[in-house]
Amino acid sequence: MKEQNLIKGVFLVAIGASSFGMLASFVKLAYSHGYTTAEVTLSQVLLGLIGMFIINLIRKKQPNELTATKKDIRNLVLAGTSMGFTSVLYYMAVSYIDASIAVVLLMQSVWIGVVIESVVTKQFPSLLKIIAVALILFGTVLATNVLANEIELDYRGVIFGFLASCSFATTMFASNIVANHLAAPKRSLFMLCGATTIVLIFCFITQIGPNNSNTMLSFYQLFTDNTVGIRDFDWSIFYSWGLLLALFGTILPPIFLNMGFPHTGVGLGSIVASIELPVSVTVAFMVLQEQVVLIQWLGILLILSAIFLMNSRLIFKKKQTVA
Repeated sequence: MKEQNLIKGVFLVAIGASSFGMLASFVKLAYSHGYTTAEVTLSQVLLGLIGMFIINLIRKKQPNELTATKKDIRNLVLAGTSMGFTSVLYYMAVSYIDASIAVVLLMQSVWIGVVIESVVTKQFPSLLKIIAVALILFGTVLATNVLANEIELDYRGVIFGFLASCSFATTMFASNIVANHLAAPKRSLFMLCGATTIVLIFCFITQIGPNNSNTMLSFYQLFTDNTVGIRDFDWSIFYSWGLLLALFGTILPPIFLNMGFPHTGVGLGSIVASIELPVSVTVAFMVLQEQVVLIQWLGILLILSAIFLMNSRLIFKKKQTVA
């Protein structure tokens, strides 16, 4: 029975991670139809928030389920702001660089998470984690193919991608320590409230505000001369790409991951969740026709190996428990 639950957990985590892996390609396609970063991000988080609210309304509550306190809600909303920053920064990165490169940069959250954990706990990382971090960094050099002379990465995309990985690492760290006593759908709902707040502010600063106020436009132009996205908000995104983005980016991943992780454990779950990387690159290759050469696949393999190395002890411990 325990072995069946483990297989079920692996399957659920794989579905959740694969769903999130497809996201960058969907964003690229939305961009190709003329939608802006503000429209893409707002449609995803707002529809995701509505979807999660409905799920919380119709789901069957457990007998001993705890009620969220004001402190729980405040902390979850605050933690959710990092989700909003991740969406905004990641989608801005995708607008400048290939989706297959952007997801590699997002995966830097693995070693950034090690740094955050080390700072918070005031403990130096183990030798195993240091080796894994080195593998990730070397794998990133290969996976982004920066050594090839003909490859030119837009520095803006690289910066936004790295900042997105920092924000994503913060989200993962906060998700593991904030209000863990609450049901997963309830935690996701409050965190999405924080994410939606950040995205609404971003939309106002980068599109809605400058389009309706000369003062806001002048403020916007202090940072960039790119005014292509300064226009009326295109609400058609909500019934076109927004539904797909919300489903694969906001609703399905947390549901399947939260269902699967209790069966797999953190170690094995992290390994299975890393399937997001090859799925994202493969979808970008097949759907967007992005070029992915052999050396990039080798880099991806190195990153996946590093994630396995970091969680190897937890995996073997989980196997012993199942046995």
